[in-house]
Amino acid sequence: MTNRPALPAEIARRRTFAIISHPDAGKTTLTEKFLLYGGAIQMAGQVRAKGEARRTRSDFMQMEKDRGISVSASAMSFDFGKYRFNLVDTPGHSDFSEDTYRTLTAVDAAVMVIDGAKGVESQTRKLFEVCRLRDLPILTFCNKMDRESRDTFEIIDEIQENLAIDVTPASWPIGVGREFIGCYDILRDQLELMDRADRNKIAETVQINGLDDPKLAEHVPADLLAKFLEEIEMAKELLPPLDPESVLNGSMTPIWFGSAINSFGVKELMEGLATYGPEPQIQTAQPRNIAPEEPTVTGFVFKVQANMDPKHRDRVAFVRLASGHFERGMKLTHVRSKKQMSITNPVLFLAADRELAEEAWAGDIIGIPNHGQLRIGDTLTEGEAIRVSGIPSFAPELLQTCRAGDPLKAKHLEKALMQFSEEGAAKVFKPTFGSGFIVGVVGALQFEVLASRIELEYGLPVRFEASQFTSARWVSGEKGAVDKFIAANKQHIATDNDGDTVYLTRLQWDIDRIGRDYPDVHLTATKEMMV
Repeated sequence: MTNRPALPAEIARRRTFAIISHPDAGKTTLTEKFLLYGGAIQMAGQVRAKGEARRTRSDFMQMEKDRGISVSASAMSFDFGKYRFNLVDTPGHSDFSEDTYRTLTAVDAAVMVIDGAKGVESQTRKLFEVCRLRDLPILTFCNKMDRESRDTFEIIDEIQENLAIDVTPASWPIGVGREFIGCYDILRDQLELMDRADRNKIAETVQINGLDDPKLAEHVPADLLAKFLEEIEMAKELLPPLDPESVLNGSMTPIWFGSAINSFGVKELMEGLATYGPEPQIQTAQPRNIAPEEPTVTGFVFKVQANMDPKHRDRVAFVRLASGHFERGMKLTHVRSKKQMSITNPVLFLAADRELAEEAWAGDIIGIPNHGQLRIGDTLTEGEAIRVSGIPSFAPELLQTCRAGDPLKAKHLEKALMQFSEEGAAKVFKPTFGSGFIVGVVGALQFEVLASRIELEYGLPVRFEASQFTSARWVSGEKGAVDKFIAANKQHIATDNDGDTVYLTRLQWDIDRIGRDYPDVHLTATKEMMV
């Protein structure tokens, strides 16, 4: 144990976490059920809503509703028992992975959702790597057990082998697919039975006294019971018991089994998160780290969302509070510009719904409406010049030229693109030669999202055309060397929205050539936000 003081009660009850998974593993459905159990909504929405079934709360952009996918990370705060949950739903689609990577810098733990039939998929592996870099504690939820799924041991083995982490079962499924009747809760020694008739109904719980309790036989058919008892004996022999310390340092993950769409296994997962999930953690920063119990308020922007309310052209900066007790109307220093900001209308989110936040504590996520002063990576403090580090900006993998359908509206296009680049939705480069803008993204789907948002939010039809460049690198080095380099390679040079110099490349050969011809100039594929 460390010699840090105990956290104030309000901070200690916060649990700030993200949900990560491969697309279609059921992440948004799980988010809806979390809100249902937290009492935040009365009826959970569905991703593909028909007729009366309500739409999901966390997918609020028009495109998300049309396609049934999550495109941008959204934040939700709600109470569960005596705990305060701050949940950040991230896009599972790999084309939006950068938004997800940044979101993971703002949470203390992650819930990894795995599809019972598919096991560990490629995107899960990528996101898991990021959690690993940050040593984030991970809790696993194996979803869709009510469909045909794989053998339980096989799923656990696959997680252990692929992700190199110890897995301990917190619950064990009884039956599979059509025969799936529920789970045995190992941590609390009780039987949870699933009700297939009502999806919004909380599972029925049977208290039992050990595995030889005759009550088990009353609820579980004989053939399933025999198989279950055999499996649970093996599991106790082969798998390690739950060690809270190993969960917190990220070397062990407890796994719950269930079916999010049937509201099954979700409450147990939430209770597990409350019990074994971490309190708000220390945040890495320069020149010193920030501890959550410090009395002064600090927070950092990890995401900016423009036009959440299309009628108002608003921009909301999502701020994760790293320390202190924030109250509405406080004056905070914006470290990058050294100016003071008076925060008069901060909001708490429930996806697209929001309410004024009268106060917030370390661990909470609040939204600060602003007109472009706040960017991703900015730090807000009560006067100390300190900045949170480790929020990455990645070099785009796809570049296209963007032109307005109407040449007279080029100015409007510039404004729209600048907004999206500050939001982190895309990189926008202004070449020193030629007209137009070059837009860089991580995945092809982002071009569609951008075109549809520019048209919806600005009434500007745009077209994206192929560009001769394939990637971009940030340029750094001593001024003399950089100036000489720029003069010799003018047709490849552009500036990004922060005014930093960028070298646009066509082939890997270009990058190798620069390394050879200009040893004093450095080309990098990532830059830290707000430098």
